[in-house]
Amino acid sequence: MPGSTPPWKRRSRKRAADLEPLDGSHDARDVEERGTDAVTGEGAPLEPAGGGLPAPAAPDEPAARRRAEGRLHALLGVSVDRMVAMAPRIPVRDLATLRRHFPGLGPEEIADRLVAGAAKATAVVGAGVGAANMLPVPPAWAAGMATEISGVAAIELKLVAELHEVYGQRPAGDLRTRSIAYLGAWASEHGVDPARPTTYRRVVDSGLKRQLRKQLKRRVIRNVPNLLPFMVGATVGAVVNRRDTRRFAEHIRADLRTRQVPWDRLEELPPLDKPAEPLELPGAGRDEAGEGPRNPGNPGTGEPRQD
Repeated sequence: MPGSTPPWKRRSRKRAADLEPLDGSHDARDVEERGTDAVTGEGAPLEPAGGGLPAPAAPDEPAARRRAEGRLHALLGVSVDRMVAMAPRIPVRDLATLRRHFPGLGPEEIADRLVAGAAKATAVVGAGVGAANMLPVPPAWAAGMATEISGVAAIELKLVAELHEVYGQRPAGDLRTRSIAYLGAWASEHGVDPARPTTYRRVVDSGLKRQLRKQLKRRVIRNVPNLLPFMVGATVGAVVNRRDTRRFAEHIRADLRTRQVPWDRLEELPPLDKPAEPLELPGAGRDEAGEGPRNPGNPGTGEPRQD
């Protein structure tokens, strides 16, 4: 074809390869394309470091956080529903029954006994759940946490109701209405004031459930030490629950004292309604369950009288 290079003037690939230097040197262009090690002068490998294997992907921390938050939200939702269902089943002693169980004691002394019994019961629950979580199995942790939350909440709800009786602040209404009011008091850590509608819950609405979830979330964060290994978690769980129950009770008592009605000025109230299926409270003895003192010598403590 016109303008093409004649065959005898074309440079064959084989001849070009034969013209490469025999001493293994390469021109600058070839070295630049292949790369040279700065120390040995040998050609750098063309494949990536690590034998060509892809680098491990970094964990998706936002996704893991969302999954953890989703599991926590589900746990709190189940616990809130369980609390709402068990509140009307909690046996509560009225003032007349409490005065029979603690003869000769005044309001503050009875309240002290009630707080001591509740703190002891929640400590038993915390110790039992902490010991049960000796195996590092996440499902067991979740079940143990839900059990502890429900058990402690039931004991403290009973304490809230009986403190209202001692301080002459029984909410009006039937068993279910009072139970809902006590749920609101537990969530807010304030007593029920019938004169203030914001403190007197009569129905379970989204606002009350939101308050319950917020309080439960704080309890979950405080109860994380209960997931420690055997005996360590049991000890920490007992101490944390006892301390938290006492602190919670002090908040309730401080609020109820501002509206306390002396016993001699109280109108005679009818006996409290008994739940159809009373809930057996975990970690509670006879006194905490409302069946009377376990030791007549020292009511409410189960310990011998100290003379």
